[in-house]
Order: sequence, then C-alpha cells, then structure tokens
Amino acid sequence: MSEKLHSSGRTIVFTNGCFDILHPGHVYILRTARSFGDHLFVGINTDDSVTRLKGTDRPVNDLRSRMDLLAEMRSVDFVVPFDEDTPLKLIEEIKPDILVKGGDYEVKSVVGADYVISNGGRVEIVPLLKEFSTTGIISVLNSIKE
Repeated sequence: MSEKLHSSGRTIVFTNGCFDILHPGHVYILRTARSFGDHLFVGINTDDSVTRLKGTDRPVNDLRSRMDLLAEMRSVDFVVPFDEDTPLKLIEEIKPDILVKGGDYEVKSVVGADYVISNGGRVEIVPLLKEFSTTGIISVLNSIKE
C-alpha cells in the first residue's frame, strides 16, 4: 500500500505505540502527526509485545480493541500491528517520509530515525500533554480499587 501512495506523490507519516488506554494525549499526537502529511500509518504493538515492554498486567485492552479504536479516529489512515519490541521492520517496510514520536523522545533515540533520515525523510517530535499518560490513568484506577 505505501508503495502505491509514494508513487502517487503522497507524503506518508508513521508513528507507533501501545495505545493501551486511548486518552487525549494520544489523540493530540495522532492529530498532529497527521497534519505533517497525506496519510498516517500507526504501528501498534501486539499484546505479547506490550506485555514484554510494560509488564504482565498489560495490555489492559486487547489488540483488536486497540486497533478498532485507532481505526475509528479521523486522523488515522492505516493501523498496522507489529510483534517485535521495536517497529524498525515495519518502518523499513512502509518507508515513511516523516516519523513522529512524542516529546519524551529525542530524535537520536527514536527507533528508525536513522533509516528515515537516510532516505530523505525527517523526524518530528510532538510535545506531550503532560497531564495524560496511560501509566497515570492506571495508577488512579488502582488507587480507586483499594
């Protein structure tokens, strides 16, 4: 699909994450990412990948649920799961023009940044909405349970 979009002169944007509990911070990053180009691809960690990265109590929502929510967002064009701990293979397959990550990253630490830049693309870091995080939401919910 990305080859067809590239050949028609479309700008492809890519971002990725677990998107375990979708919140306004995610919406902000996705909306901003989409504003950088014509089509937004979102790589999403599979359930096994989330568990390896975040611990045995995650994900809260399964892959299908997370993908369905993302697919319903106006700014998201394609949702693609990946089982590895990083999306590097997916980035190399999609060949985005622009790679986007949240403000808790620096360009030099973004997986795939070297690949995208070496192919003439760029990396955009979107500031985080500090008051929103999945970990914070889970902490609040756990404190309510107790």
